[in-house]
Amino acid sequence: MAIRDIIKSGDSALLKRSRPVTEFNDRLHILLDDMKETLLNSGGIGLAAVQVGVLRRAVIVMETNVPEDEEAKLIELINPEIIFEAGEQTGPEGCLSFPGECGIVTRPNHVRVRAQDRGGNFFEAVGEALTARCFCHEIDHLDGILFSERAEHMLAPEDLK
Repeated sequence: MAIRDIIKSGDSALLKRSRPVTEFNDRLHILLDDMKETLLNSGGIGLAAVQVGVLRRAVIVMETNVPEDEEAKLIELINPEIIFEAGEQTGPEGCLSFPGECGIVTRPNHVRVRAQDRGGNFFEAVGEALTARCFCHEIDHLDGILFSERAEHMLAPEDLK
């Protein structure tokens, strides 16, 4: 596994639509493993393949809604699509590709995602609160949509303190 560089705002790749994953092979597994390592090293809670320069529909999301005595787990979503959303939450949101920036974004509070695992098998994942926000944020990345485009307003540096 390797830590990959996270591309930053201003890189045109972040505005491109990612292509579906069609081959579930060692190359994909290396990408996913590297993305996990990169995410864990970054201190973030989600990462899309496009953020490491790969225009494929793959994301890693940290499930944060776990009991206190359990560690958060990482969820791999290949070719994810949101199939259900409910409720609403509005709050601060940031992005590893926009270090030091934060905006107020409204997202669903409950999301169900249909995706494939690293072997190509379909499954569904449910996200609540922060995990739902992260699912939406990372899937937006796959469509070339940035959180700053969804933000009601961006916070000034002094607001972040």
